[in-house]
Amino acid sequence: MNIKKFTINKITIGASSVDIIWNDKKISNFHFLWLRDNCPSSFHPDTRMRKFNLLDVSENIKPISCSINKDGNLLIKWNENNHQSIFLKNWLRDNCYTIKIKNNLKSHYNLWDSSLQKNFNDLEIDHDEIINSDEGLKKWLELLNSYGLAIIKNCPIKKKSAFKILNRISYIRDTFFGIPFEVINIPKPNNQAYTADALVNHTDLPYYEYAPGYQFLHCLINDAEGGVSTCVDSFKIATYLKENNLKIFDLLVKTPVKFKDNDYTQNKTRVHYSPIINLTKDGNINDVRFNMGAMGVLDIHPDLMNNFYKAYRKFAFLLNSNKYLIKFKLEAGDIFCFNNRRVLHGRTEYNPSSGHRHLQGYYIDKDEIVSRLNFLKKISV
Repeated sequence: MNIKKFTINKITIGASSVDIIWNDKKISNFHFLWLRDNCPSSFHPDTRMRKFNLLDVSENIKPISCSINKDGNLLIKWNENNHQSIFLKNWLRDNCYTIKIKNNLKSHYNLWDSSLQKNFNDLEIDHDEIINSDEGLKKWLELLNSYGLAIIKNCPIKKKSAFKILNRISYIRDTFFGIPFEVINIPKPNNQAYTADALVNHTDLPYYEYAPGYQFLHCLINDAEGGVSTCVDSFKIATYLKENNLKIFDLLVKTPVKFKDNDYTQNKTRVHYSPIINLTKDGNINDVRFNMGAMGVLDIHPDLMNNFYKAYRKFAFLLNSNKYLIKFKLEAGDIFCFNNRRVLHGRTEYNPSSGHRHLQGYYIDKDEIVSRLNFLKKISV
């Protein structure tokens, strides 16, 4: 792999920052307190956590001198506590916030619509490939991180057998539905998933402040008539609205709505307010919460109600449009894996008298998916 080498051409001490001109002519401005806070001596060698107390220096700290040492790294002598710092040039360049902020921060997601159906097998990966190699695990997690979607094939169909492969990532998140939760038609259900009815594409558990990040539905048997799974990339549709109907997009971003769970088996009433579309600090789509069944009675401002319902209905229509939908029938031994806060999922109605349909479900937080992938990719932080 060809790694570009950077060298420091010139150093200047400004009024509040150390300014560096690199060999590729780009300029970095490193502020004094930022440099002192990130001195390599500030971090514990074992915990890798910052042990430096920012209050141990004044806000007027500044360099006495800056120079390039024999290894080409930055040497700073400070005006307080007789302290000296050495910063590796590659570390400085990798962490240069001046250069990073000038780049347009793009989403890393591959957005998709129904055309992905033609290459659906590209999202499939064999169970043993993940179990037997870190490369297989990395491939699976990259699919989940990029497309928000993957299907694991040829898994064991014994109850709770998905624990082995999911534990390759991290711990399983528990909820009041249990681990695993049983997606099966039952008498007197406490959730629409536990019926044979059709399910409109939705987000699971939107009434949690931190809704589960990823969901895994392990198919043990599926020989009933119907029960075709559906999914849709809500980020693709949200982006479409942002580019083509900003008024609707803004209403869905700026209007907190009530989600609730008050099922009869619980001694708790869960209520959480959130916009349907949430953004990152960079303005990219961060997550979508959409669940008609778990939507509470709306109590938004009366001046917004009419227009909000129009926006809500438009989004619902697109989320269930054949232009964006992917449809497939899970087979015994499949695990349907998806980003619960991006890829909305549903199913068609099925006939429980015609056969059996039994899925076991699990949740893993998004943090665990991303951090495991970061480790496998050996990213530097």
